[in-house]
Amino acid sequence: MTDMKQQRYDVVIVGGGAAGLSGALTLARARRSVLVIDAGEPRNAPASHVHNYLGRESTPPGELLAIGRGEVAGYGGEIVEGRVASAERLPGEGEDGFRVVMEGGSTVEARRLLVTTGLVDELPPVPGLAERWGREVLHCPYCHGREVADRPIGVLSTGPLAVHQALMWRQWSDDVTLFRHTGPEPTDEEYEQLAARGVAVVDGEVSGLEVTDDRFTGVRLAGGRVVPREALVIQARFTARSAVLESLGLVPVAQEMGGEVIGTYIPTDPVGATEVPGVWAAGNVTRLTEQVIGAAAAGLMAAGAINGDLIAEDTRTAVEARRRG
Repeated sequence: MTDMKQQRYDVVIVGGGAAGLSGALTLARARRSVLVIDAGEPRNAPASHVHNYLGRESTPPGELLAIGRGEVAGYGGEIVEGRVASAERLPGEGEDGFRVVMEGGSTVEARRLLVTTGLVDELPPVPGLAERWGREVLHCPYCHGREVADRPIGVLSTGPLAVHQALMWRQWSDDVTLFRHTGPEPTDEEYEQLAARGVAVVDGEVSGLEVTDDRFTGVRLAGGRVVPREALVIQARFTARSAVLESLGLVPVAQEMGGEVIGTYIPTDPVGATEVPGVWAAGNVTRLTEQVIGAAAAGLMAAGAINGDLIAEDTRTAVEARRRG
């Protein structure tokens, strides 16, 4: 990581995860001046490995980011550590671009912005979940299912999606238990589906987790009973880290799935353009269920659109200059 080498860039990227670094790599290879500002809080930091990333299967998250930073720097892209407080359009008639304000007051200018700040996983309020998050407390079977295959798996019900989760995780293990906790009672049809797939249902609220020798061993119910399990599936609430985009006037909207609000996101078009001209977003801040490889692809697509937009502007400026000359 280095200090900013200049005060104005073609593109400033807020967020240095897979989406941001992929966008930075694309733009740097397109010979654009690019600055990535990264707060150093990757969502997947608790996980031991990245999965379903073709060519990088089972790479530790920190290693993948280090590789990406090196590739960006190799093409002249700059990366700095820091937290962006807000962004604003530069004042003045005909003024082009944005001012990005860092916590502490320092600023940098950009012709275009790409925001890839991701999301925050808000966990159900059960003691012990946060400490095991990304280890044995999981949410995505495509991310972690293979690693806990054939083990006793619990599913914590906090909403209507729990039955769907239980049936999905049954693909990876024939020992799945649905803990009713605070979720709604399954319908008769859902009970039949669970029974047909051999998924047990346990009534009562969950009060905590049993951990032995730093290993999750069971789910503790409010009445004191402990059900042995080796993994616990939850539904986190996915809240977009949208403060920078909100400072530009964008408003997060609720994401619903299966009759349940699972979080908030910032809407964009298919290539990441927001409703604010000159501002793009990519990754989990706009697509809550995107995996790492999808976030990287979204960063690439947004960067291509940004470069195309800059080319169009450069061309207009050149035509105007030629006419004046």
